[in-house]
Amino acid sequence: MLEIESWTEHFIQVLRETFGERIWFAGLQGSRGRGEETEGSDIDLVVILDELTPGDIRTYDKMLDGLPDRELVCGFLSGKAELFKWEPSDLFQFYYDTRPIVGSLDELLERIDEEAVRRAVRLGVCNIYHGCIHNMLYDRQEEILKGLYKAASFVVQAICFLQTGKYTRKQKDLLDIAGKEEQNIVKTFLALKAGGKADLGEMSDRLLLWAQGWINRL
Repeated sequence: MLEIESWTEHFIQVLRETFGERIWFAGLQGSRGRGEETEGSDIDLVVILDELTPGDIRTYDKMLDGLPDRELVCGFLSGKAELFKWEPSDLFQFYYDTRPIVGSLDELLERIDEEAVRRAVRLGVCNIYHGCIHNMLYDRQEEILKGLYKAASFVVQAICFLQTGKYTRKQKDLLDIAGKEEQNIVKTFLALKAGGKADLGEMSDRLLLWAQGWINRL
């Protein structure tokens, strides 16, 4: 199994050789950043340069091609100026789900106020509501439903942050602080993530009604 600490150490070495002092920030997101990875989990990288050009994107792509486990690599590449003008509701999850390796994202905190978090919840449940209906009517795919429950687990993180003022990184820890309805959403997501079978009918109904309830509550 890939050893993420040694992999990222090598990645940072190569990144510095490629971009030098232009690196403003580098970090790790997703399950590997939270210590919840499985063997096939993505390596979800964040790299922020002083500025970003089309040539930089091609250079970064070529650099990644020289790394082991290239097929697992995904993530976010940006210039610093663009990041600081990003939609604040997106920055909430971005900030709290990123484990810094080089630099710090703390300058973003002034843009992540309560309204930004509330907007993250609102947009999240609206997207889930629409996605559920579309899947129930047209796609009828288990993988789409699993993705919607994954998205819902992130919304639960934002809901719990609004309620407690604290961010809970690991989704299983949400079961200790979330409300009953949110616990059910997280339990279903964790069961699906562990390989459980998706019940398109019952699980879609439950997720739809949960999203509908929050839309009407906000």
